[in-house]
Amino acid sequence: MKILVTNDDGIHAPGIALLEEIARTFSDDVTVVAPAEDHTGAGHSLTLSQPVRLRKHSADRWAVTGTPTDAVTIALKKVLDTPPDLILSGINIGANLGDDITYSGTVSAALEGALSGAKSIALSQGFAREGMDPDDYFSAAREWAPKVLAPLMSMEFAPRTLVNVNFPPVPANAVRGVRTVRQGFHEYSRGTLVERRDPRGRRYYWFGLDPIEHTLDRGTDLEAIVENYVSVTPLQLDLTHYPSFDRISACFE
Repeated sequence: MKILVTNDDGIHAPGIALLEEIARTFSDDVTVVAPAEDHTGAGHSLTLSQPVRLRKHSADRWAVTGTPTDAVTIALKKVLDTPPDLILSGINIGANLGDDITYSGTVSAALEGALSGAKSIALSQGFAREGMDPDDYFSAAREWAPKVLAPLMSMEFAPRTLVNVNFPPVPANAVRGVRTVRQGFHEYSRGTLVERRDPRGRRYYWFGLDPIEHTLDRGTDLEAIVENYVSVTPLQLDLTHYPSFDRISACFE
């Protein structure tokens, strides 16, 4: 099995090192192609206004000076001699749940893989909760990722679909199991906007990440993580809202 490993936190992130380690327990044919720097929040963006460069770190590890989508595109067109059987994106530092998946470079890298026809899975580890031992930060992902990946690898995905996996921010022995759940939706405005001034007096802005408030609808990824389950959510690329199709179409007849 040929596996491509990528992420959005950058090629030196601890999560991608763990994912590569896990991938190699399933296959001897693993290639890492990831952004050279952190591209958290890049979504499904392409670099179009400047050149993208490819740097070889070792025989099977490459860095791209661009977004996660750039990395997957270059991996498929320039690095790999044949298409991969599986694309794994992550393991992201921080969960990608609910409508946050639209911002996620981790999910978008897997989305690009799905567009190419490859089986694609995004994996994210929730931020550690207060008081958690730093040594346990990735312990849930380390123990549970192989358990989640094994059955997913053996099944066929529908065309233009991918799977989004999130691990709860607890030690591995506190994880209660795995739930297949739907995407939830947050109920909050998109963070704060912090204004500052540079030494020349010009304004600049930071987007803040406020605590998230939401209603835990039953059967969602948000609920699963709060209840210390691994969430597994199948996603599709077709964003058409079919219930509205006939009603809107009638407006133009």
